[in-house]
Amino acid sequence: MTKIKLHNKYFKSYISAEKIKIAIDNMASLVEKECKNEVPIFIGILNGSFMFAADFVRAYKGNCEISFVKLASYHGTSSTGDVKQLVGLNENLEGRTVIILEDIIDTGTTLEEIYNIFRHQNLKQLKIATLFFKPDVFRKALHIDYVGISIPDKFIIGYGLDYNGLGRNLADIYQLTTHKMTNIVLFGPPGAGKGTQAEVLKDKYNLKHISTGDVFRYNIKNETDLGKLAKSYMDKGDLVPDEVTINMLKAEVEKNADANGFIFDGFPRTESQAKALDKYLEEKGESISGMVALEVPEDLLVARLLKRGETSGRPDDQDESKIRNRFNEYETKTSILKDYYANQNKYFGVDGVGSIEEITERLSTVFDKL
Repeated sequence: MTKIKLHNKYFKSYISAEKIKIAIDNMASLVEKECKNEVPIFIGILNGSFMFAADFVRAYKGNCEISFVKLASYHGTSSTGDVKQLVGLNENLEGRTVIILEDIIDTGTTLEEIYNIFRHQNLKQLKIATLFFKPDVFRKALHIDYVGISIPDKFIIGYGLDYNGLGRNLADIYQLTTHKMTNIVLFGPPGAGKGTQAEVLKDKYNLKHISTGDVFRYNIKNETDLGKLAKSYMDKGDLVPDEVTINMLKAEVEKNADANGFIFDGFPRTESQAKALDKYLEEKGESISGMVALEVPEDLLVARLLKRGETSGRPDDQDESKIRNRFNEYETKTSILKDYYANQNKYFGVDGVGSIEEITERLSTVFDKL
């Protein structure tokens, strides 16, 4: 599951169980090197650290002890939240190295209370290990010895962390999602002007325009690994595999992770590509909002492209038979994609004949709904 609902809020995948394991293994290895001549006692702070503590001691190869405590608030017989005490600490810690295992440290208020509580225990040393750390909101002049993963100040659940009691049992970490991206597949036959419209609409709706052609040219020009791989197929006259293309698009999306959404221009072109795009977005807790296709009569576009060919220098704009072959390929693939998105109630055809302003207005009517 990549997107979940707990109580009244939605959460999307953020940190995988695999990445968590790598972070814990690295922390455990470092602690082991620093404590190789002694037997430390690890103390997990309940409730959140129970998963972290269990996996940490499994990763720790040296001799050790472990205990769990819980912070509780007491004032006489009533809980006030003003005074913190440890519940469950029965071990004699005098002269011992104590390593606190915390699930997450943000402002440092709880950490400060832990330091105060252990200050009079006559320890050999007190060390702090936290799986997650939010440096942006940490406000205390206190030392943290071991950090697994530093994260922004976002609300997270999973792997012991909860939202009103739920979510602790999740293996991955999920992040609260506060907005839904608007992701549009903009389609149109050659010469329909979708590139021009994409430039207008991206500014109007604050979306990121991703042109497959531009992405290919960038990767090939800059000789990225994906660009070299794509060029190796193109040099042989072979089609670039879908996997290479989708990986290029993934890289573009990841570079703009905070975007309000994307206009995908020139991709997908086949049903298999559409399914690959859906799968990728689903992993991010997102989806395609709609496919918007500019509809223009073929004869009008042929005349438009032949006119463009007089100045563009593009040989494929100067031969009517080649132009009509491009339309035939477009119609074949578009009809398949039309059915694919129509079955999800996500296909929107828009009249692409008229001035740029008129077409933009028609497209905007659809975008507003999405």
